Amino acid sequence: MKKFQSYLIAGLAALLVFAATAVASANQINTGGRTGAYFGRFCPELQAALKQSAFDYECVTSQGSRENLQRVVADPTQIGFSQLDVYALENTILGDEGLFETIRTDLGRECLFMITKNPEIKTLGEVSALADGLRFILPPEKSGSAATFEFLQQVDPDGLGRATSVRYAASTDEAIEAALSANDAVTLFVQFPDPENARFKLIEKLGGHAIPVLSRAILRQEVGGEKIYFAQETEIANPKWLSTSPKVITACTPIVLFTGKSARIEDATARKDHEDLIRTIRAIPADELQPKVGFFKRIWKKTKELSAKSVEKMIELSEKAREKAGPALESAKEKGKELMEKAGEMAEQAKEKGKELMEKAKEKAKEVAE
Repeated sequence: MKKFQSYLIAGLAALLVFAATAVASANQINTGGRTGAYFGRFCPELQAALKQSAFDYECVTSQGSRENLQRVVADPTQIGFSQLDVYALENTILGDEGLFETIRTDLGRECLFMITKNPEIKTLGEVSALADGLRFILPPEKSGSAATFEFLQQVDPDGLGRATSVRYAASTDEAIEAALSANDAVTLFVQFPDPENARFKLIEKLGGHAIPVLSRAILRQEVGGEKIYFAQETEIANPKWLSTSPKVITACTPIVLFTGKSARIEDATARKDHEDLIRTIRAIPADELQPKVGFFKRIWKKTKELSAKSVEKMIELSEKAREKAGPALESAKEKGKELMEKAGEMAEQAKEKGKELMEKAKEKAKEVAE
């Protein structure tokens, strides 16, 4: 009897744990890594604001934007953070516009940083023209940065889409170090432009430089009628003595806060609660959902959107560089082909000459023997 009671108690305990886990998983805000900005800076602000309106949600870590989207596919009541470009890519891959509900995209923007050591490569146009001859070393395959590169390949099929050498490092820092170890490598990562971040200091130390990720095709991208990329001027290093802060002009993508479509929730009461949740989050002032301390407070002031004239100038420079790099690359390929053909001819001649000398040597040896 006692043994039966112990089994019963254990079973009930397991059931309670399962029930608690199920409740927690239903009311969660999916973020990113434990040390990332989504989990440590943005989610606590949202969690606190929701609690004031009697919504009890928990901040939960994940591998990033892609996993957050997968979790909301499985449970439409969950909330998630994502880069807007990854959000657009996954919507395209899933091919179903009825899965997600965009709650808001005004909390901040992360920027695209393409880095190389090669001093001759200065624009995205050159990277696109040379894509099939460059090595692209990216952050982990499941990261938002890797998804961003995949999205850019779709946007530029005749450029970045031709990249054949793409591999993924164990971390963003490892990708940067590997890419800056040779002149034929490039990396791409997405993050907030914080001059204090160790990554930007690492890039400076290893002799790398940022390439503006800008093109007309990139800036035309939209999802649900909203622009995915904005051309912005960002600071990635602190000013040196008697000099201004080093700046990078590149594309930045908004943070999107999303959930599942309410229509996917079968229970009528739960569906109404979910609709109320969405209205509540949309009504909260943006500054109440943005981090109040640290570098986030500074970057809102230091990052500015470029004028249409400045953007046009940057794009023209990139397009001209691409046009120039294309013929130069073809010329180099033709030259290489000619050298290979000449090398083949010389090898054949040497082979024939060697054969002739061997025959003479054999005849001489025969004479000596006789």
